[in-house]
Amino acid sequence: MKQSKFILTTIYLSLILVALTIGDLCFGSINLFSLETTDPLFSTILFDIRLPKTLTCILAGSGLALCGLLMQSLFRNPLAGPYVLGVSSGSSLFVAIATMLISSIQVSGFHFMGKSIVTLFSIAGAFLVTLVILIISKKNKSNITILLVGLMLGQILGAVQALIEYTSSANNLKTFVIWGMGSVGSTTLQDLFFVIPIYAIAITSSFYFIKPLNAILLNEQYAQNLGIDVNNLRLSIIIITAILVGLITAFCGPIAFVGISVPIASRLFFKTSHHLHQIVFCLIIGACVLLSADFICQLLSNQFLLPINTVTTLIGSPVVIYLLFKSKFSIG
Repeated sequence: MKQSKFILTTIYLSLILVALTIGDLCFGSINLFSLETTDPLFSTILFDIRLPKTLTCILAGSGLALCGLLMQSLFRNPLAGPYVLGVSSGSSLFVAIATMLISSIQVSGFHFMGKSIVTLFSIAGAFLVTLVILIISKKNKSNITILLVGLMLGQILGAVQALIEYTSSANNLKTFVIWGMGSVGSTTLQDLFFVIPIYAIAITSSFYFIKPLNAILLNEQYAQNLGIDVNNLRLSIIIITAILVGLITAFCGPIAFVGISVPIASRLFFKTSHHLHQIVFCLIIGACVLLSADFICQLLSNQFLLPINTVTTLIGSPVVIYLLFKSKFSIG
């Protein structure tokens, strides 16, 4: 992709993102344009409810899309993603441990730490699962094998999680089940003050790996011949994806298909594998997808409350199906 086309495309996508952000802030069960700016309800809805939710959509959507891009490049597998390879399942299991097991035995200090302990457990779960998948990928280069192992690992973790749910109290189980449906409305501005700096560091770090990721798309030997430390690259990608997936899963619950569908759609539509282009496109498109999903949820909130995970699945599934029937699709 030419530089001028890349800049122009980025501007167009950014304008779409701005429009969706304004729409998500202003429209819903209550239209902000119908309220006076001096009305206390206007301030409450905008700053206490919709602004944190909209910012969470942008952070979660862009972060998951970036994680999917990095994992697909690292494993050289277009079907790799936080949800498919079991990374989100690892985060969910560790959140289950934090919210149901630990709270049930009343471990001193954990209640005081609040969301922070859930976040730490979620990141730890994402890190461990990604590490296991990476070890397996080094021993077996087959994309199908890695994909199947990731799916089976997700099933195993889900079974352990179900056992924890079965033995937990009714209140803890209800809290966890609601969390598992996926929601961007439970974060506050105080939560975002904690999330944004970590998110910014992880996103900024990913731009440092543009050249190594471009090289590794050809093959690992070529990257090593260029002087790239492939092992260090793998570890760095693991850390970035584990932090982002763990952080997002802790605050929003497991959100499906954004991580796998957005990088695929970006490559298919823009016809480029250059990671500078793909990182920028995935960040913007991922935010747009989750904003669109939340906008749909808001418009339907008068009739019934639709979990955001349902909408992202309905949006993302057709993209994955399209990939399965497009045999010539390649990550490189």
